[in-house]
Amino acid sequence: MAGSGAWILGWVFGLVLTQSVSTSTNPTICKALTVVENSLGVKERIHFMKHNMPINYTIRVHYEEIFKLKNVSRLNRTVEGLEDVDLQVTWLRVNLGILKKIKSVLLQKHPSYNFTSNLEALFLSVEQIFPEERDPPERIQKIWDALGSSLGKRWNVATPKSLLDNCYQTMHCVFSSCFPSSNYCQRAHWKNEKKALLQGVPKN
Repeated sequence: MAGSGAWILGWVFGLVLTQSVSTSTNPTICKALTVVENSLGVKERIHFMKHNMPINYTIRVHYEEIFKLKNVSRLNRTVEGLEDVDLQVTWLRVNLGILKKIKSVLLQKHPSYNFTSNLEALFLSVEQIFPEERDPPERIQKIWDALGSSLGKRWNVATPKSLLDNCYQTMHCVFSSCFPSSNYCQRAHWKNEKKALLQGVPKN
């Protein structure tokens, strides 16, 4: 895992150094997100974030860090002037924070530590590819401010696997041009995928 992780990170950093990005749906970002997708496969999430953790293990996270498909749908429905890049930056900031928290509770010798560290480095490299941020709508700015503050937070608990499940699903939804499908923002799509996996049917 360590060797393959180093190769993946080197490849993504190469993209950062050799290509400029003007929009968040540039092919450079899509290529980097394909690496993220491969690193966050269901087998990896189950192995590193469930089987390697104590049964029912949870970590403390901010309310805004439980970023699900329904949150994306609600923001799209209720926030005036919302653009795709606002949701994409929110996705990135939320999940960088989650990876830092997961990493902080693991010993360096824990079997999931390198996996989490590689993911964190990969997300940081994706962050470098993003275009300069615009001024977001007020609601989005409030989410960003809450993520960076320790004051007045509403706390929840969640399993590491459920948090990375959310990360994987919302990535496909908010980067729709990188993962073209009309179904990724619909919860039913992921329920059907889970059912197929449990039945041993390969994903199309």
